[in-house]
Parts: sequence; C-alpha cells; structure tokens
Amino acid sequence: MVKLPSSYLPGNIRSAVRFAVVGTTGMFVQTWFFMAALFLMNEPEKGAFLYYVAFTIGYVMEMIPNYFFSNWYTFGTKPGLKNAGGFVFARAINMAIQLGLLPLAIDCFPHWRDDYISFIVIFIGGCINYLICLLFFKKPKDENLPS
Repeated sequence: MVKLPSSYLPGNIRSAVRFAVVGTTGMFVQTWFFMAALFLMNEPEKGAFLYYVAFTIGYVMEMIPNYFFSNWYTFGTKPGLKNAGGFVFARAINMAIQLGLLPLAIDCFPHWRDDYISFIVIFIGGCINYLICLLFFKKPKDENLPS
C-alpha cells in the first residue's frame, strides 16, 4: 500500500492537514452548488434570502460526502452514531457561523464575486468546525485502520 505524504506527520498535525484537504475539496463542491443554485434561480437582483437558499443547498450537498471522508481519511475512524451526531452538531454550528457571516461578507465586500465571498465565509467556519470535530472523532486504540 502506498503511503500518502500526510502519513508521515504526527497525529494531530496529520488530521489537521487531512481535514484541510477534505475541507478544501468540500469548499469547492459547496461553492459549485452555491453558484449553480444562484444561476438557476436567475434573479437579477439577488436578495439575501436567495443567497441563504443557495448557500444552504451547497452546504447540504457538500456535507454528505464530507462526513464519510472525515471518518475514513481525516480521522481514521468508522462511521457510527456517536460521530455522526457529533458531526451534525459541529456542522450545525459551522452553518450558523457561515450564515451569520454571509451577509456581513456581502456588505463588506460588495464588489467581490459571489464565489470569493463564499470562500471567505467557508474558510472561517471550517477552522472552527475542525476544533469541534476533534471532540467527536476519536480513534479507538484497538482499531487497526490505515493511517
């Protein structure tokens, strides 16, 4: 089996790097769905409500594969009820942060493209999400999952 470069890092740093890889991939998935939803709604004057709807669509579409990649790749755990509940809890807080920051970012950067604003908001929420996820994704000592 080929070892990934992140496999040579110490545990906490390895999970942070892997979380960043999964999160960055998720950010692009979320932004793609966000932009696609805005495009499909095709409103010349996008109101805040349409941004919230589009952002939520992107968030949900990104969240599903992110849960499995967080288990298998980031933390080396198996999907289960405990970490699923923790993941949903962490993601609910993350979404509240992102939806709270979205109008602020839109107001602060009115001339920026929508996807740039989305990146800023997702990045800030993602950093906080990692710290919360650490509480729920504990690798049991006796499991022999690949690192």
